[in-house]
Amino acid sequence: MHVQMHVGAVCLPYVSIPLRKKMEKWRVFSIFIFFLYFPQVLLVQLHASEEYARQAPRPIIVNTGHHDRSESDPQQVHISLVGKDYMRVSFVTSDKQVPSTVEYGKTPGSYEASATGEHTQYTLFTYTSGKIHHVVIGPLEPRTTYYYRCGGSGPEFSFRTPTSTLPIEFAVAGDLGQTEWTASTLAHIGAMDYDVLLLPGDLSYADLLQHRWDSFGRIVEPYASKRPWMVTHGNHDVESILSYPEAFKAYNARWPMPYQQSGSTSNLYYSFDVVGTHIIMLGSYTDFDPESDQYKWLFADLAKVDRSVTPWLIALLHTPWYNTNKAHKGSGESMRKAMEEMLYKARVDVVYAGHVHAYERFTRVYDKKEDPCGPVYVTIGDGGNREGLAMSYEKPSPSISLYREPSFGHGRLRIVNNTHAYWSWHRNNESDSNVGDELWLESLSSSSACVQTSNGQESPSKFVNDEL
Repeated sequence: MHVQMHVGAVCLPYVSIPLRKKMEKWRVFSIFIFFLYFPQVLLVQLHASEEYARQAPRPIIVNTGHHDRSESDPQQVHISLVGKDYMRVSFVTSDKQVPSTVEYGKTPGSYEASATGEHTQYTLFTYTSGKIHHVVIGPLEPRTTYYYRCGGSGPEFSFRTPTSTLPIEFAVAGDLGQTEWTASTLAHIGAMDYDVLLLPGDLSYADLLQHRWDSFGRIVEPYASKRPWMVTHGNHDVESILSYPEAFKAYNARWPMPYQQSGSTSNLYYSFDVVGTHIIMLGSYTDFDPESDQYKWLFADLAKVDRSVTPWLIALLHTPWYNTNKAHKGSGESMRKAMEEMLYKARVDVVYAGHVHAYERFTRVYDKKEDPCGPVYVTIGDGGNREGLAMSYEKPSPSISLYREPSFGHGRLRIVNNTHAYWSWHRNNESDSNVGDELWLESLSSSSACVQTSNGQESPSKFVNDEL
């Protein structure tokens, strides 16, 4: 029997119409069941490449069982910034009768204020989530520790609000997942103080197995309940497959970000301000062409930036625009062509990306060439994912790539004042976290040459390497 294979369909020889319909229904059902239980097979085909090899990852530490608290107690607690002086507290309860409330105060066990929020729930295939609560609290005082309780019962949590004056420190980690390497990365992040965590996509690596979103929430809770986590999405957060086209269902339900406050119409891209810094979270897996809502939003958002108020301008996205690793080579090129000029003209200081499971730092770049007024591009997709590291790079290394290493780890950006910041990348070395790369950055808003050329003049051709 001759069978012609096509993407998403099989052309069979002629059979009776009733039988053919039965065969087609069974084929769709079989594919559905297969990828429901083995979605990683499809995802590997979609996102992997035979051109690079991965180092063996550490085991997944996913917990498929129930949490050890009562049905009414909160779990998967995490917080995020919402406008000036406000915080969103998100948590999940198995008991659907638990109210969406948060009590909070400055003294342990004493809650002088409370707020009521909203809740949601979703179903995906045979999975139905718990009751997902989101409560905005505030106004809050800067650099103050607050103690809080979710849903009227259960354990007490605490968080510290960001400072209102520089310096401020951001932890940066992408492609986290939930492996032993993830646990190592989180432990290293938590071992040193910071104000806000930035995550450029690929959170849980659930890949349609929804209980993994629950276990991810439990794994990160000890950290994400204490400091605000600001995230954007990656390819593993899309979760759209075959006959189920609705994307980002779990991501949007569990990790809402303050998109409305920045004039965005989508949780997939937004911006926010925190202490002298304007941070833009872009969406690699939603439309970004010049006719798209994201493109128009970005244009309007950049036009409103006041560098006298926020002298630092940072962007995050998932798929890197610059990458000398053989993994995902060129996958961010179409987005780069669409949006790079906007970021360049706005004098964005740094662009962080994930997706490639390794670390790489570029010099200041624009249009694939060294440019003193372009952003520093950093790939930091090495948080601990289950797929292992991307080990193979282009040889020889292009001159614009200054440091690259396939190791798990995280980064830290300490903005010291209006003009200078310190970046360091910390590799995971068993129980230790070692600084593998570091440099001082000078804000482009403090560069007279770059401020002048941002008004439409040609950028100077002379390049001073690694003042950055």
